[in-house]
Amino acid sequence: MFVAIANTPRDYAWGSTTAMPELLGTTPTGRPEAELWLGAHPGSPARILDPSAVGGSPDLAAWIETEPRQALGHHPRLPFLMKVLAASAPLSLQAHPTAAQAREGFARENGWGIPLDAPHRNYRDAYPKPEIIYALSDRFEALCGFRPHDQAVRVFTALGLEELTPRIANLPELFASLMARGANVGALIARAIEAASSWDGADDVVSAAADTVRILAQAYPGDAGIVCALLLNRVTLRRGQSLYLAAGNIHAYLSGVGIEVMTASDNVLRGGLTPKHVDVPELLRVLDFTAGPPPWLTPDVVTDSLEIFRPGTDDFVLAHVTGDAEYPLSGPAIALCTTGSFRIDGARARTELSRGDAVYITPEESALSIAGSGELFVATTP
Repeated sequence: MFVAIANTPRDYAWGSTTAMPELLGTTPTGRPEAELWLGAHPGSPARILDPSAVGGSPDLAAWIETEPRQALGHHPRLPFLMKVLAASAPLSLQAHPTAAQAREGFARENGWGIPLDAPHRNYRDAYPKPEIIYALSDRFEALCGFRPHDQAVRVFTALGLEELTPRIANLPELFASLMARGANVGALIARAIEAASSWDGADDVVSAAADTVRILAQAYPGDAGIVCALLLNRVTLRRGQSLYLAAGNIHAYLSGVGIEVMTASDNVLRGGLTPKHVDVPELLRVLDFTAGPPPWLTPDVVTDSLEIFRPGTDDFVLAHVTGDAEYPLSGPAIALCTTGSFRIDGARARTELSRGDAVYITPEESALSIAGSGELFVATTP
């Protein structure tokens, strides 16, 4: 069964007012359009365009609750969430918990009686939130993971923060002290901003770090995240490149348009660069302080028109289709067309998608035969 779906983009302040309409061919609202959620997460379940086709259910969450067997097959829930993300300003520094941490944190905050919609709540469900980001814009700028120690030393030295270099070997202690805004953090921020504003050296790593400081200082003046960001990898994704952000990976998207696929969760531990709730002790508890290169995710190239991004989680994979392709399903799926047009034949039904169209696909379709050209994204189970 193919069920046409849509949703209203979330108007977070960092969102672009034009990028998502330009991508999907929709009419701009005049407000930021930051994230389009395609899934059944209760925070913003996808709207069903023809409720009469599914017994009157208005959205995916309601239909799954009413007809779980038909909608999910043997899966106990829809385990993934697909998003279109359009950022014109930096998102918060953040990380996501492991499955065990999410279960414990959710139960703990329930025990404390914190309402699910409370602004100071950290855990809004009992699930982890590993995620893929696939770049759709020509450039997608991000911070992700702690950079190798030798790079951090170069960056701190070049930007006038030499006194911090001996402490880089103990990342948890250094990061915690910066997040806690000790007595001299304000001076460190000011010094880094001054050095970044005049940097014109040839070191590409330092140049990217200086650019990060300038961007963050303009968006979040005085925030400790400006200095913390110097400990992180600055990454420029080109169109078609992808990162996999596992549990504990600290990251922040700076700008660009992309497709996100993640475990269906809204558990975010923030560490700055945001007016929202920041719980530094809880963030430190979930962070992975392993230093290393950016977590690039290379796809399996099946054919010239089909590549599959497999992050290794049990909850999702992402297929990128540009032409005729065959794709077997092991569970439910969501497909989104961003350019061109496609016809999708399943075991029992068929549908046609063009730019901006999205559809939920039930497991009974079992194998997809896709014909067309353009760009189609299919999120499904491994």
